[in-house]
Amino acid sequence: MPRPDLAQETAELLNIANTSEPRSLNRLVVLASRQVPACSGATAVLWRGTEPAVRAASHPDLPELDDVQLASGRGPMLDALAGAGPVSCPDTLAEARWPEYASAALRRGVRCCVTLAYRSRPDAVTLSLFGARPRSLEPGQLAELLTAFGGAVMGNAAEYGDAKRTALQLRAAADSRALVDQAKGMLMQALGCSAEDALARLRQISQERNLRVTDVARTIIDSRGARGAREPGGNGSARR
Repeated sequence: MPRPDLAQETAELLNIANTSEPRSLNRLVVLASRQVPACSGATAVLWRGTEPAVRAASHPDLPELDDVQLASGRGPMLDALAGAGPVSCPDTLAEARWPEYASAALRRGVRCCVTLAYRSRPDAVTLSLFGARPRSLEPGQLAELLTAFGGAVMGNAAEYGDAKRTALQLRAAADSRALVDQAKGMLMQALGCSAEDALARLRQISQERNLRVTDVARTIIDSRGARGAREPGGNGSARR
């Protein structure tokens, strides 16, 4: 069974607001492999609807087992994702449900596996654990593991997405402010006007030409002077 301090270690490793989806899944497979006796490796997939969006594995050969299932359209991961509950293969040598998967698993030394799915619609997380000995993994012992990890992964993914969007918005705002300030300085120097008058001029041109103030500022900066801020025809002057 997983160690009794699993929940505490899970919280310590995954309760981080800026943990990205790949990092969360990587932590999932590493900790699952370490915490579950007889588990030789693990893979995890974050699904967007029916498409695998982010994947992680504790060993470089294991993702190929997921690929075999996706290519053949059958396997324990897909059954678990479809709502079959924990899906286990006690012995790949005797497995008849998924011949392509069983053959690929045997070639990689996998003799048993358990796959669990945690769904938070419309997304889901699947966790597959692999053992080198037949019947060495019991699905009933792993429900706590996926419940703890699945909630953490989905929560961190949502928080990470929100934080990333906020950061991008702030960066865009900062970039726009820098452009406007630079254009204002150029207008002040070229036209001998105040900062307030320069900003008013930018806004006036923005309305007249149906452009954003940021786009007007960029045009002025690119022109390396105040020529782009004058009235159409080149006879305009700044308001005082």
